[in-house]
Formats: sequence, structure tokens, C-alpha cells
Amino acid sequence: MRFFRRITCAVALSLVLMNTPAKAEWHRASSDNFVIYSDSRPGALKEFAELLEHYHSALEMLTGRDLEKPSPSNRVTIYVVGSERTLRKLYGAKNSSVAGFYIPRASGSRAFVPRIKLKSGEPHFSTTVLLHEYAHHFMISSSRYAMPRWLSEGSAEFFASALMRNDALDIGRPAYHRGAELKYANVVTVEELLDPDKFRERHGNKLASFYGRSWALYHFLSFSDERKGQLSAYWRAVASGMDSRDAAEQIFGDLDAMERDLKAYLRKRRISGYRLQKASLPIGPIAIEQMSSGMDEMLPIIIQSQRGVTHEEAQDLLPEAREVAERFPNDADVLAALAEAEFDAGNSEEAVAIADRAIAIDPSTKHAYLQKGYALFALAQNADDEDAAFKDAMRPLIALNKLEPDHPMPLVHLYYSYVRRGKEPSETARHALERASQLAPFDLDLAFNVGMMQAREGKTIIAAQTLAPLAANPHGGGQAQAAEKIIAMLEEATEGEPFYPIVQIEGAEETEGDGDSEEAADGLDEAAE
Repeated sequence: MRFFRRITCAVALSLVLMNTPAKAEWHRASSDNFVIYSDSRPGALKEFAELLEHYHSALEMLTGRDLEKPSPSNRVTIYVVGSERTLRKLYGAKNSSVAGFYIPRASGSRAFVPRIKLKSGEPHFSTTVLLHEYAHHFMISSSRYAMPRWLSEGSAEFFASALMRNDALDIGRPAYHRGAELKYANVVTVEELLDPDKFRERHGNKLASFYGRSWALYHFLSFSDERKGQLSAYWRAVASGMDSRDAAEQIFGDLDAMERDLKAYLRKRRISGYRLQKASLPIGPIAIEQMSSGMDEMLPIIIQSQRGVTHEEAQDLLPEAREVAERFPNDADVLAALAEAEFDAGNSEEAVAIADRAIAIDPSTKHAYLQKGYALFALAQNADDEDAAFKDAMRPLIALNKLEPDHPMPLVHLYYSYVRRGKEPSETARHALERASQLAPFDLDLAFNVGMMQAREGKTIIAAQTLAPLAANPHGGGQAQAAEKIIAMLEEATEGEPFYPIVQIEGAEETEGDGDSEEAADGLDEAAE
């Protein structure tokens, strides 16, 4: 997959490692919320999948948020890639300290981690960070309201310090990995956590003890008897539109007194936590499947492609992909991967032909329909009859929509089929884009463009609500700044009148569209007629 979106979160994840075997035998674990590819032992892979599913169940229990089971293509896909050195090379910075990374996007969220090695006792920091990132993924998927930065990071740290036991899951343990930060780093006060302007005034872009103190405040408010219910009340006030500091002073009272209370809390020898029996954390079935011989050889290529490649990198990768496909010409998954490699290298016509071969072998190969759609869209932009070409380009995506009605990408491309011809998208196409963003709320580029579309429709209040989580995203960079500026503009705009904010951000793709999947699917059928 050609990588147009920036990596929004690179994290240190290491799940440690063994030497890569001479001949890898890859397996896939499939569960309700995850797909994991690994050449580790099947038993270790299943144990890892169970661990992640129990963690997801614990998040639901403790937050009171019951997430709808994701569509198959919206599960988080995790690639277990080998050594930390291999992982850093894949990331593109061999000399960095990065030991894993996570890329959220509507076409499929991907995490790349080293080889699995589960062990008892205090978890490796890498495991903690993986759980931290999935906590963010869960929170974004279960709420469209903007969380203050301290609350977002504090809750993720709170859940990520989990310890997996044989029969239980401990949540809310001390954040030992933040111990040195809390002891030695420049202290971030309660006032600075709750007032972003105060934080920037003193610390600028330096995080100091931000993560550790955010964890401490979240933990304190979660277990303090004297402040029972205040955390929920604060979050409701902020979600309703109240400024973080105003909400804090209204709910928490004197912030200096709260600072003293927090310091006293951190001096306690013991702190509370949750011990959740795994029997009380229901999970669905986990299927372990051995990959075909062709996929054993193609998966390292797929991993590089899914990480994202430049045109030059795709050109270098293509001969290897062709060689594997030549030896396994009847493996539909191998051919679908080759179609992706051809498309990434700029060979759209070849990608269409190879995707057709994959579909002929196995009409249920979803990835082949997606790659054929991508390639046909690329070809349609230079066609003499654009209307006919874009209708043809929608056909494989319509077929994909019938196989998986809640796959976001056919819905997104229905909108593109209008925009790229310079035509006003239909109401159904706009609904389709909004529905895609509902299905993939973790794709913040998509959410940004939905907000821009809503602004152009004159839905200024809804547009501001759509953009608010992006403005609050602690890792949002230029996109977060742009969302903040646009929200300020929307406050001055007139509801019902089209508004065209002009803000340049690096890495954002021009896209635009609440309708349900059935309505969007009907629109897809119309596009092909």
C-alpha cells in the first residue's frame, strides 16, 4: 500500500525477540478485535491474542463503553516482524530507539512489533506502550468528544500499566515505567495539566513529567474517596463544551489544594487498583491458521508494503514480489499482494490484470477488489471519458461493499468518484463519507476532511464538533493546529451558510461526507449504473 498519510504515532513497543528461523512458518490469529501475523509458535500467538482480547474486555468494563464489534477489515492488524533491528529498518530509522509503531487509517490500522515473548512478572516497557496505544485506539473509537490532553494520556497510562496474570488482569497499577520521570523531571503542576495555556507558558513543547503526572491525577481521581464522581463530572462538563480550567475549578475546587492532595497521594506506600478475573472478561473465539507456502514467502513483502513505501521503494520491492507470485501462480492472496506491489510501483494496468486473476481463483479475496479499485481510480483520472471510467472504477469497490458492507474504503471512494471529476457529491455520497468516518474514527485525516465537507455544507456546529478531537490530539502536529484554527473560524461563521476555510496542513489528502451502510450501499449500486 502506497503510504500517503503520515505516521501519527511512533511508539516504543518491543515484545522481545528470538532469532528469525531460516524458513519462517507464518500463522495468523483472528479474533473479534485483532488480526495478528507472526512466525512465532502457534501457542504463543494464541496466548498473545487472548491477552489483547481480555485487555479490550477490561477497557469496556471499566469505562462503561460497549464497543460494537468492528467490521473484519476494521480490526487492528499486528505484524510481528522479527528483531528490533529489523523493526527499526522497517520504520526507516535504523539508529533510532523506536522499537515499534502504529498507523491508524481507514484502509486498516496497523501495528508493527518485534517477536512475541510473553513472560510472567513485571511487563516489559514495550508491552506497556502497546497497551497504551490500544487504549487510545479504544477511546477514540468509543467517543467522538475531544478529551483534554492530560485526560487522554492519563487514562491511556492508567490502563497500560496492566499486568497479565494466569487467571486475572490487574488494571490501575503503579506506573513504574514513569518512576524516574516523576522523581527527576521538571514537575508539571495540576494547574498546568488542567490549563493548556499555563503549560505552554512554562514548558513550551517540552513534556517534562507530563505523562507521569497525567497518570497520577487520573489515578488519584479514580480512587480518592473524597473526590468520588468528580472525574466523570469533569469529563461531562468538558464534553459539553466547557473550558478545561473552568470545568476543573467548578468540579475540583481550589487547584492549589488539589495539588497538595495529589502530592500526599503519591507519597502513600500503597495505592488501589483493580484485579479483574479473566472469567469475568468474556472474549470471543480465536482462530489460528497456518499460512500457505506462498504467503510464507510473500508476507515479508506485504509487511513492507503495509508499512508504506515511496515510489522508489516500491520499484525495488516489485521484482521480489513478482518472483514469489511466479512460483505460486494459483494462490489468490499472493496475487492480491502482487497487485498491491504493482500499483505501488505505478503499474496500474498490471495491477488490474493481476487482481482479476486473484478474484477468478477466489472471488472472496477482498484485498484484490480493493487493489483493483485503487488502480482503476488512478487510470480513470487520465481517461478520455472520465464519467465512464470512474463508474468502472467503482465496480470492484461495489463488489467489496457487498462482501463487507462496513468496509470504509468503498464508502470513501464513492465520494472520491464525484470529487475527482470536479462534480458536486450527491447526498448519498456525502453520507457515505460520514459513515466511513464513523466506522474508522481513528483515521484522523478522514475525520478532518469530513469536518471540512460539513463546513462547506454550512453545518458549522457539526463541523466544529467533528474537528474538536483532532484539535485536542496530543500527537496531531500541524493537523491539530489547523483544526484549532478552523474551529475558531467556524465560531465566527453563520450556521446554514457554506463556509470554505483555507488552511494548509502537511500530509492531509483532500477528501470529503450520517447515513447507514445500507443507504451507502444503495448509492454504490447507483454509481455503477
